[in-house]
Amino acid sequence: MLGWHDTRLLKDILPVKEARAIEKALGYTTAGELLRHNVRKYSHHGSGVDLGAAEEGDLVTVVGEVVHAAKSYTRTGKLLYKIIVAGESEQVTISFFGAPYVPKLLPQGVRAMFTGKVKFFRRQPQLTHPEFIVIPDAGSGGKVTGTGGMKALAAYGDVEEVARSLVEREYLPIYSGTASMTTWRIMAAIQRVLETMPPVPEPLGDTPPGMPSFEQALRGIHDPGAEGPGAYVDRLKYNEALSLATVMALRRADTASRKAPPCPRALGGQQRALIESLPFPLTEGQKTVTREISADMEQRTPMSRLLQGEVGSGKTIVSLLAMLQAIDSGRQCAMLAPTEVLATQHARSLTTILGDAGVQASVVLLTGSMSTKVRREALLNVISGQADIVVGTHAIIQDTVEFFDLGLVVVDEQHRFGVEQRDRLRTKGREGLTPHLLVMTATPIPRTIAMTVFGDLAVSTLRELPGGRRPIQTSVVPAEKPAWMKRAWERIGEEVSAGHQAYVVCPRIEGDGGVVKIHDTLQHRTFRDLTVGMLHGRMDPETKDQVMRDFATGGIDVLVSTTVIEVGIDVANATVMLILEADRFGVSQIHQLRGRVGRGGFASLCLLHTGFALDSPQMGRLQAIANTSDGFALSELDLKVRQEGDILGTSQSGSDTKLQYLSLLTDQKIIERATADAAELVARDPQTAMALVSDIARDNQDYLEKT
Repeated sequence: MLGWHDTRLLKDILPVKEARAIEKALGYTTAGELLRHNVRKYSHHGSGVDLGAAEEGDLVTVVGEVVHAAKSYTRTGKLLYKIIVAGESEQVTISFFGAPYVPKLLPQGVRAMFTGKVKFFRRQPQLTHPEFIVIPDAGSGGKVTGTGGMKALAAYGDVEEVARSLVEREYLPIYSGTASMTTWRIMAAIQRVLETMPPVPEPLGDTPPGMPSFEQALRGIHDPGAEGPGAYVDRLKYNEALSLATVMALRRADTASRKAPPCPRALGGQQRALIESLPFPLTEGQKTVTREISADMEQRTPMSRLLQGEVGSGKTIVSLLAMLQAIDSGRQCAMLAPTEVLATQHARSLTTILGDAGVQASVVLLTGSMSTKVRREALLNVISGQADIVVGTHAIIQDTVEFFDLGLVVVDEQHRFGVEQRDRLRTKGREGLTPHLLVMTATPIPRTIAMTVFGDLAVSTLRELPGGRRPIQTSVVPAEKPAWMKRAWERIGEEVSAGHQAYVVCPRIEGDGGVVKIHDTLQHRTFRDLTVGMLHGRMDPETKDQVMRDFATGGIDVLVSTTVIEVGIDVANATVMLILEADRFGVSQIHQLRGRVGRGGFASLCLLHTGFALDSPQMGRLQAIANTSDGFALSELDLKVRQEGDILGTSQSGSDTKLQYLSLLTDQKIIERATADAAELVARDPQTAMALVSDIARDNQDYLEKT
């Protein structure tokens, strides 16, 4: 946490039994790990806390007032005590069976905190036999009572005294717990750790103006006073934002210290020849971005630029113009693609564009599945300098690949690659020179993401679509309306009858709804008179390439595929796409898939099938996608749906690298301040900056890897 660690062992601070229980339930062994445990919500003076987005089976903690209580008996004569607890915005039904002591503890009007697994009955949340602790009115002297995990509090002293010290707070923190490690048990452990914690120095030297000190924030986040947790949360958000921003500022400084091969623009070179031969004028956006890239490439400092643009906005032409500027300067270019299908298509597309323009530049493809003979010939062309543009997959990153004079690296669909992979390719420059870098994405990036996760890159944006592109009509097809699904298949047949082609995208290869079964059904039943192709990731590269060639040349009417067609597949005659079980795909992924149709100027259609109900959140998300073709608006929706952890790739990283408090969606002002402060810190004192983020090991920077 920005240079701070508390490595004291919990077994030396807590009762041994509690330390072991925490390690078993949460995996924590040190004080620092426990203090970083996330506060999910706060209850102010015992006010309500709701379930939020809890799903069936989730362990939840709710706080509220018993607004209704009733006794009854089951058919076997067992006592059933059912209460309704009101939170801030919803009510929860709680049932207790055969527990005669509960009615005395939980009469109507009592406030309490409950922990248990949630179930839904007729879409209403319910708990059965949860553990609970009664919260008396502040200052009333009322008895603190409870069940289950309360017994564990005896490890910290008198149960009632310990419980009272926990629940009679101005703000009660609610932690994410487990069945064995309840929120109040976590509270007791954290309180003991805070009581024994030595003074915490300010990691930044001076406390940021207008903010509490780091020690105040560390304590206040777990036990805020009457002022509430807001200022303490903001300070920890700032620390997280500053960590991100400092790493990026150091990367920018590192890039600025390197030397690049200058690639001046040639007035009468190959770049100009391509521009003059294009059958369409560049959009104003393409002209602007080309000028930005061109100016960067003329410098002796390596360019590090991100080019983002809508699907079909013309990024390929812009990148090719950049490559020709490098070639005009006598340099080579490398283009890195995430899949062999895409790399092969790029190589073919670039060769065609250059050939049609009469531009003398050679393109060489390099992939892992090439035969030894073909690969050896390609490597010789690369190292001898005969290859001007080398297009490939991860194969071009390998140590065996040597360039004659690499001047520019282009990374397509950058989110498929990590920083380390990009940097390895940039080490292949001549005599210690660092090639210029252009990374591209068709997934528009919210500003806050661009400032943090892509803070080491200058950003260029293409918003216009080239002439001839028409908006893609998108409709949701719910499975509960069979007539709509029937009509979807009819629309595909109509488009093919009109001379066009179609995609059917499946979420899996095998099983119901998979590529294999859907292909078989369509070929032998639904579209017996059409040619139905199949494409998925388990097919060998030669077969995949042949299928794509057949589809591109019109030999296949309907292509049934997995998301292998998500990026880079460019078939102008494809006008309709049906995405089966679209609810299984991310917002940006659906937008990418949708961009595979409508590339030839024809009116096009994308159909999103789902088995979810019309009033479900999943249906609402799909409808939101259908209602807009603005990728930037959809990127905001994507961030809301996926949360920052997934955006940053933190699901597999340790707790040190997760964003716990900072929201990349709503904390723009904090991010802007941290970005400016990090830049100033790195310029003034780079050694201190490096020390602050030194614990973010390079091989553990999952949240910075842009995966």
